[in-house]
Amino acid sequence: MMAKLRGALGDLLAVALIALSVWSAAAWLNRPVEAPPWREPLDGLSFSPFAAGESPLDGDQPSEARIAADLEIAAGLTGSLRTYGALGTLAEVPRLAERHGLEVTLGAWLGRDEARNRREIEQAVALSRRHGNVTRILAGNETMLRGDIALGRLIDLLRALRREAAVPVSTSEPWHVWLANPRLAEEVDFVAAHVLPYWEGLPVEAAADYVLARAEELRAAFPGKQVVLTEVGWPSDGTPRGAARPSKVNQGIFLRRFLPRAEARGLDYYVIEAFDQPWKMVLEGPSGAYWGLHDAERRSKASLQGPLVNLPGWQVPTAATLLAAALLALLLMQRLRHVRLPGRALLACLVIASAQLALWATLLHETRYLNHLSVGLLAVMGSAFLLLLVLTLTEGLELIECLWTRRWRRRFEPAAPAADQDCPPVSIHLPIRSEPPAMVIATLDALARLDYPDVEVLVVENNTADDSLWRPVEAHCRALGARFRFLRLGDRPGFKAGALNEALARSRPQSEIVAVLDSDYEVEPDWLRRLVPLFEDPRLALVQAPQDQRDAPASLFKRLCFWEYAGFFRLGMVQRNERDAIIQHGTMALLSRRALEAVGGWGEWCLCEDAELGLRLAAEGHRSAYVVESFGRGLLPDSFRAYRQQRFRWAYGAMQILRGHAGALLARPGRGLSFGQRYHYLAGWLPWLADGLHLAVSLFALFWTFGLIALPGHFHFPLGLFVATVLGYVGFKLAKLLWLYQARVGSGLLGALGAALAGVALSHGVAKAVWRGLAGRPWPFQRTPKAERPPGLAAALHSVREELALLTGLWSAALGIVAARGAHEPAAQLWALLLLVQSLPYLAALAMALLGAAPALTGRRRLRYANPRP
Repeated sequence: MMAKLRGALGDLLAVALIALSVWSAAAWLNRPVEAPPWREPLDGLSFSPFAAGESPLDGDQPSEARIAADLEIAAGLTGSLRTYGALGTLAEVPRLAERHGLEVTLGAWLGRDEARNRREIEQAVALSRRHGNVTRILAGNETMLRGDIALGRLIDLLRALRREAAVPVSTSEPWHVWLANPRLAEEVDFVAAHVLPYWEGLPVEAAADYVLARAEELRAAFPGKQVVLTEVGWPSDGTPRGAARPSKVNQGIFLRRFLPRAEARGLDYYVIEAFDQPWKMVLEGPSGAYWGLHDAERRSKASLQGPLVNLPGWQVPTAATLLAAALLALLLMQRLRHVRLPGRALLACLVIASAQLALWATLLHETRYLNHLSVGLLAVMGSAFLLLLVLTLTEGLELIECLWTRRWRRRFEPAAPAADQDCPPVSIHLPIRSEPPAMVIATLDALARLDYPDVEVLVVENNTADDSLWRPVEAHCRALGARFRFLRLGDRPGFKAGALNEALARSRPQSEIVAVLDSDYEVEPDWLRRLVPLFEDPRLALVQAPQDQRDAPASLFKRLCFWEYAGFFRLGMVQRNERDAIIQHGTMALLSRRALEAVGGWGEWCLCEDAELGLRLAAEGHRSAYVVESFGRGLLPDSFRAYRQQRFRWAYGAMQILRGHAGALLARPGRGLSFGQRYHYLAGWLPWLADGLHLAVSLFALFWTFGLIALPGHFHFPLGLFVATVLGYVGFKLAKLLWLYQARVGSGLLGALGAALAGVALSHGVAKAVWRGLAGRPWPFQRTPKAERPPGLAAALHSVREELALLTGLWSAALGIVAARGAHEPAAQLWALLLLVQSLPYLAALAMALLGAAPALTGRRRLRYANPRP
């Protein structure tokens, strides 16, 4: 009782410390920044009354009611407005502004359409004569910067306008355009300049001084001309540019530093702008939407007064999420009492951190404006983000259980051989199809050496077209005696499952145990004597020994494959065994014949008939046992093509099982499979589903990168948190693999790195299997070739042609985005890094294909790896 109490108190203290740490980190990241408030009216304010979903580029016009409401808000901030167009409902701005005593610097939009330019200028002149509150006219906004109108033509328009207008006239351009075109200043009544340090990549700390310096530079360049800063400000969101970081805090810092200095120097300025304008994303990218002192819903950002906070009101959702995550962590910790406290605390940390990441991703998107393409990006990246969070938790559970479990509760030890041992009859089923005869004969010779009194061996051949492959095996069976029977089925349908069902039907009636063996496995003589006694427990229907291989010393390629296989059988299967959720994997398996027949035998519809049978046995309440000790060793694939083909079949079969047994896997608890069994089946397939998503994301990333380069106004970079999560998951997974392989598999560091390389290389093959399996597209059973000659270089490269194409595409995309946008945009550099990380599986596939084609690379390593045992 006291031990349980101490454990519960330890859990509570650990969760409290973790929650406090996460809260402190969130508070630090979103800490209020104090800056002297600005309570005076602004000298001027840019005014565009378009709401979310409206765009002048599409011909939309704000309603008069909208303009009136926006003017009422603007009147509380300034006495002077600057507009950008004079046509449509924007022509009502001077009249409506008069009600609030607002002066208007009237804009006339100039572009490539000469007829529209004339209408804009004529309307501006008419409005300036009609309304006394129009104090200036700005003909054009960044017209020369865009290259819409040549200098000579712009001067002609300005001269004509100045002759007609009764108020001062200018055009609005960035400061450097004025300095580069001093002739332009001669044709205006005042210099109207934009100084926007964000676009020049300056840190916010230097921004106010920079604006003032540029204003002085303009005054010095054009003495006698009034200098008006017609756009000055800082965005509250968007993408970083150089050292400039857009945020609500930085917007407030810039304005509160700039405004008192501008007043002290007598500068005329217009803060850009009154309200966020989401339509500007098309022209300027994401940051163009967020320059307003109010958002598109007309909510104040509190940029001028009060504490500056990037996410106002973050405390309540953060506290609620922390509480929910902490309760979930405590529940999991209580269910994991068999795990030592450090492991339980690590899992709690992962649970709470994952919940907070999901919350912050949600909060950061709440204030973002999304176009249709951005919604698509969010769907793809959000799906990957959530899947990676779930994978982090499942991978974390495997890590902590494999490292910190006090004692395995379902540890099955092989029996010690005894002379008076009860030996129920066993029928060994050995399916073959187009196998090398010498390999199968070696397997049969090993079976002939079994130290077991009552056993029969059924060699079942089906679908072998070449008689020279099966006839030597048939002859060897006759030579070995009556216990060995050779069954030639010809073109029996049902793949391997069909052959096994035929063997089951033709087994001796008295056989109680069915043993299944792959044709390349050479078993130990005591295999049956030591494992059959486990069936004394009548609830057991399956006893599974690990897959193992004997030819790892043959090449470096096989060595890497060996360690990759070993991880599942030394880690995953041990963990799954705790919840009676092991995968029946088709060789070195002993089955209760009664249970096998009761569930209907082998499923001929599924390419992974072994795993599918194991699930059906579990769903019917039968139990299984996994024995860690190896009792037989087979051969590794001889090429990357064969290695990937085998994993393709496993992943495709898993998707068939997921589709075919969705009811059993998703039915309510208490029926069929236990919660732990459902968890392990579904969680075990999550990495393969992630490979499928990886392929989709890679293809999407290529498409998106093209858009980022060709159409930067429509295609935007994803939230940096998404990219950081992907990179963080890759790091976590690699660290977990290196840790577990060295601590529990015994691979050493190089073996662990090799296993990581081999496993990652399979991603593309698994991804194709996942999509084809989920789509229900039929796929033939393909045996894994064994004892073949390694492929040549050309064949090896041909086998990874798809991976090479994706590798080339992703690397080209990474170089392209850096060349196009990487000089000033850190988001482009981060995106390029993501593309390179996405390419790693394809690079690994190329490396494995080359290793498979070059066994001579192992050289003297063969002696070092003479007996690779985990």
